[in-house]
Amino acid sequence: MSVSADTKVNIDRFWGTIEASAEIGPGRPGGLSRLTLSDADRQMRDLFCRWSEEAGLTVTVDEIGNIFARRNGLDDALPPILIGSHLDTQINGGRFDGIAGVLAGLEVVRSLNDAGHVTKRPITVVNWTNEEGARYSPPMVASGCFVGRYTPDWVRDLIGDDNTRFGEELERIGYAGTVDCRAGDIDAYFELHIEQGPILDAECREVGIVTGAYPTHGMRASFSGRTAHSGPTPMDLRQNALAAGARWLTAVDDIGWDFAVHDGKATAARLTAWPNKSGILSDTAEAICDVRHPDPATAKVMAEKMRRALFASAAKSGCSVNIEDEWHWGGDIFDEGLIDSIRSQAIRLECNWQDIKSQAGHDAYHMALHCPTVMIFTPCKNGITHNNEEHCEPGDFDAGLNILFHAVVERADRD
Repeated sequence: MSVSADTKVNIDRFWGTIEASAEIGPGRPGGLSRLTLSDADRQMRDLFCRWSEEAGLTVTVDEIGNIFARRNGLDDALPPILIGSHLDTQINGGRFDGIAGVLAGLEVVRSLNDAGHVTKRPITVVNWTNEEGARYSPPMVASGCFVGRYTPDWVRDLIGDDNTRFGEELERIGYAGTVDCRAGDIDAYFELHIEQGPILDAECREVGIVTGAYPTHGMRASFSGRTAHSGPTPMDLRQNALAAGARWLTAVDDIGWDFAVHDGKATAARLTAWPNKSGILSDTAEAICDVRHPDPATAKVMAEKMRRALFASAAKSGCSVNIEDEWHWGGDIFDEGLIDSIRSQAIRLECNWQDIKSQAGHDAYHMALHCPTVMIFTPCKNGITHNNEEHCEPGDFDAGLNILFHAVVERADRD
């Protein structure tokens, strides 16, 4: 049986899965705090696996905990279509960030089941582990491992803020799979996500077609100083690692303001120190910063300023500094053919759409290095996200979900 052009997904059913997810790992009122590899993450993973199996999908888990729920195609030897995002949240997260993308993929295959249609190519719904990086840094680590940017051993050895080891927590919750974390042949990757910005909501748009991502440069650095008494130690003999990290963070924030007129942004994301007590100077500190700008050349200028500020901040505080990790993503990374197919569906379905750039990090960035990839944005109230007040209504997903459904079917059934 074929899928008719006016077939629609079941928004009420999709919303039911969103509401069920919202009961697992509650945080501040209305929000979620479902950190990766936590007990709440295990509970949500169990529910997703059960829903997938009830929909007739075959569930496998790889060695890093990525979950793949596969719907066979008429020709199972063909590379699959992947639809995915993540089920973990920030420590003060919302109900939709990432979650909507995984459950949108589930709704696509449920709607195909309703229509009695088997696509030519297989379709696999994916939950990526640790997209947020809220417990284990860096973010998007498991999708990065999947495409070869990180090794499985490196990922398993990551230490979290609570001094837990990634691999041990993966074993503890029962999601250390036996399948290799390796991409293989993939026909295409689709990711639906709330915009995490105010543009669609402010302009009353139903959907955003993501044409690329703001070039982003990030850095994690460690500062080394020397403990000393905060009273008698002369200023010229102090080696305060906390002060060095703080100087760097404020310098990076200033870079963001310098470039803000053309939508540049800089984030002083994190600062930890030890002993971090009154009466004593801290001898170690770690800080994380990033910069981003729609123009790649300008983003590089901002990144160089961030790097220079790092060493200047350490020197002024009498400390040494080491760059522990660096990352870069963004640019025109998404597939033009897939972008055109999303636009065509938006026009055919008479949706109020616009092209848009992604400003946040997504697993799709890693996938775009390996296979044709595209993203669809849906609106969220005032663009509030990574916050318990993140808010959407069922109708906010109607256009995006139906565009996703028909674009996936078109891709999966092509000759």
